[in-house]
Amino acid sequence: MSVLRPLDKQPGLNTATILLVGTEDALLQQLADSMLKEDCASELKVFSFFSHLARSLPLPSNVNRPRIDLIMFVVNLHSKYSLRNVEESLRHVDATFFLGKVGFLATGAGRESHCSVHRNTVVRLARAYRSPLLFCDLEVDGFRAPVAQRLVRMLQICAGHVPGVSALNLLSLLRSSENPALEDL
Repeated sequence: MSVLRPLDKQPGLNTATILLVGTEDALLQQLADSMLKEDCASELKVFSFFSHLARSLPLPSNVNRPRIDLIMFVVNLHSKYSLRNVEESLRHVDATFFLGKVGFLATGAGRESHCSVHRNTVVRLARAYRSPLLFCDLEVDGFRAPVAQRLVRMLQICAGHVPGVSALNLLSLLRSSENPALEDL
């Protein structure tokens, strides 16, 4: 069983690569396309695995891939299968990736009445891995672009392209003001 490690490959000059892991092929492709449209100084690579390669981890060992700077696990709140897929995939990620280079994206949050996965389940998952969590609705065009902008910014930080900010700062930068930490009270 192959475990994905953050330092398996050397970084490329002015490049940043994100790995999107999820079961929603069309939505992830639309998100990847939106991210590629964003204006950024570094060359952005969206390394997505869909049905023809893999929807989950571990990655195929014969794939020639660039260094991965950020992994985003995408959970569709309308699919328990999506949650199980992410939970299974997490076992194939080296613990050092969780030092600011992993995040969770919960899609389908706009239609809470149709959810089969409760929001608190995903919140607990993100907290357990001490990783940032973003809620969105990728099916709505108006929400996709802001999410893409935020992911591009996170990716730039994780790739080391933002002076003075490291990937370890991501969780504190993205902490929700609704749930302040004990030390903030």
